[in-house]
Amino acid sequence: MKRKTPILLCMLMTVTLFNMMSCSKKDAAAPSKDQPGPSPDGNGGSTSAPHLPTQLYDYVNTINGMPSYIRNFVNSTPEVDNMPKDNAITNAGATLGRVLFYDKQLSVNNTIACASCHLQKNAFSDPVAFSKGFEGKTTRRNSMALVNVRFTAEKAMFWDMRAASLEAQTLMPIQDHIEMGMPSLAELETKLKKVDFYAPLFKAAFGNEDITSDKISKALSQFVRSIVSFNSKYDQGLNNNFANFTPQEKKGLSLFQQKFCGECHNDLGHSGFDQFPTMLIVENSGRNTGFGSNNGLDEKYTDNGIGEITGQAKDQATFKIPTLRNVALTAPYMHDGRFATLDAVLNHYSHGIKPGPNTGVQLHNGPINLTTQEQQDIIAFLNTLTDQSLITDPKYSDPFHS
Repeated sequence: MKRKTPILLCMLMTVTLFNMMSCSKKDAAAPSKDQPGPSPDGNGGSTSAPHLPTQLYDYVNTINGMPSYIRNFVNSTPEVDNMPKDNAITNAGATLGRVLFYDKQLSVNNTIACASCHLQKNAFSDPVAFSKGFEGKTTRRNSMALVNVRFTAEKAMFWDMRAASLEAQTLMPIQDHIEMGMPSLAELETKLKKVDFYAPLFKAAFGNEDITSDKISKALSQFVRSIVSFNSKYDQGLNNNFANFTPQEKKGLSLFQQKFCGECHNDLGHSGFDQFPTMLIVENSGRNTGFGSNNGLDEKYTDNGIGEITGQAKDQATFKIPTLRNVALTAPYMHDGRFATLDAVLNHYSHGIKPGPNTGVQLHNGPINLTTQEQQDIIAFLNTLTDQSLITDPKYSDPFHS
């Protein structure tokens, strides 16, 4: 027994020393009062504080990269900028919005964030036809891309335009019984007030630490409006008379104008044959203003779109028109994601139009009859609208995994 005593003492000292070192490491890793620590996620785990730069990213001046051609148009047509005076973008506000956009704690069970259905690598769209919600159920419609949302004269949002503004839209998925499932905005406010890192972010953005749904909406809207895309091959071509375009891309641009594609997917003022389209959606929202806006997908409407909201016959099976910027990144296409490729989309317009009472005037006579080569030329042009800098820009990325 006496021989075992030194061994037991040695073992005891080793355990004690290990515990002391372990406690020391925990203390060293504990967050300081200046850096918010982990916050309970209500699901037995924790959500770490976001990684944010000491000097905030510049969201206020994101539009400074516009080609002069587009800047002149926006300056001469100020109504196309839908940023409200009471919610102008600030760097602190958009920074808060970025955190909220990527935070899964905005869903009832901490599984879904806004970014779950709007992926940066897909130009803030979803690469599947229907997005999955907090319980794994799927949405009714494809998630629209959130790019250049600031520049739509028609402020209403969603495919069916049921939200009067972006500020109204941002709160709807949070409360949706399929998407994020929060029972009420009051419960969301209570939940976020328990998250350590939010109080200083709200104070920086709005001057005080009060967390309200109105501020959540405004911050999210500031971030989304800051997501702009003007650095594509096409934008560069606007500044050099398209010297950077291949012959096929130039032919595709010409066909895009000749076949009246720009009348829906562009501002009408720059849709003529002798003008270069800005590729901003400003006049043509998708509402039927008397010329039709249905794109001939079905003979019998299975989704009434805007008509479901207005109840008017002229709006049946009409939908908000999406931007074509970064369209090569936003498959699948249409409100229901039925087309997996741009080839399938062009095949529809070339051969598959089903005219109806609300079909757009460009399609009243049926398909536009593109040859296979013409379709490929148009797709070559559409590929020039891809902005690679958008999908890698750190100020739009996930702050929880930076």
